[in-house]
Order: sequence, then structure tokens, then C-alpha cells
Amino acid sequence: MEHTLILNATYEPLQIVSWKRALRMLFQEKVEVLAEYDRRIHSISISIRLPAVLRLRQYVKIGHSYNRVRFTRANLYARDGYRCQYCGVRPDLSHLTYDHVVSVARGGLKTWENIVTCCIDCNRKKGKRSPTEAGLDLLRQPKAPSGSPFKIPHQLIRQPNVPDSWKDYIFWHGATP
Repeated sequence: MEHTLILNATYEPLQIVSWKRALRMLFQEKVEVLAEYDRRIHSISISIRLPAVLRLRQYVKIGHSYNRVRFTRANLYARDGYRCQYCGVRPDLSHLTYDHVVSVARGGLKTWENIVTCCIDCNRKKGKRSPTEAGLDLLRQPKAPSGSPFKIPHQLIRQPNVPDSWKDYIFWHGATP
């Protein structure tokens, strides 16, 4: 199902939400619709096009805790450009996973600095071993994304199916498609 890009009242990208959450926000009159998908959702009494981009009606002040990019699988893949950090291939999302550089069995933690995007083949090859023991080299050392989480939506262009309706709102901050 489609996801919806949420913008602050100032048109800054804030987050990506499910279509269900987007519809709740719409019916609560918290947002206005800027772009829609062709797909429609039907109920007994109404039929509505799925929103692609919504803008908050009121400005939301971003706190200090928001300045850190949340550690999620989607953000990890975006940080690494949807590319295996061992062999460099860019597989389909269904063949993409992540790997602990120092395995959990050896005390590795779930942190930005210890987890990389990985293809299934390299993940199997590495197993619980270190990259050196498995004969693998990292393309680059993993680190936490710096700066504002607003930069993560700019990296969505690397994702295979970014909706065209999002591009005007993602790239106006200086990124290029």
C-alpha cells in the first residue's frame, strides 16, 4: 500500500506515514492535501483518493530529540544508499537485509556504528564472523547520520519506487533528483 509524505506547515518534510494514519489526520482536519494517488479507498458512504502528500495546518516546532535520525531499517537502508556494504550490489528490497559488523554473539550492539545494509548472500557468507574472518571488506565504516532527519527524505530518490508526487517536496531543500 502507498505511504504518505507529511510536511510541516512550512513545507519541510517531517515524516512518512501509512495511508491509514494519513486518512485519520485528514478526517481530524489536521492536514490539507497537496497531492493524491490515483488509487481510491471506498466505504459505504464515501470514496476518497489516497493522499500522497499532506501539509500540517499548524506549524509543529521540532524539538532537540527530533534532530537525531531514528534508527530504523528504512533509515539504515537510506543511509547506505540501498547498497550492500560488502559487495556493493544494489539488490531488490526483498533481497536486502542488514548485518551486525560485530555480531551480537560477540557483544555487538544495535547501533548506527555497528550495523550496515547487506545483501542476503553476503549476510550468509559472513555469519557470526568478523568481516575480515569472512574475507569481506566494508565499502565504508558505518556511522550515525549527521544533521537533521530532514535529510533522510532526500535520500528516498535512491529507493526504487519514490512517488513522483513527493519529488517536488523532497528536493526543494537543495537535493537533486
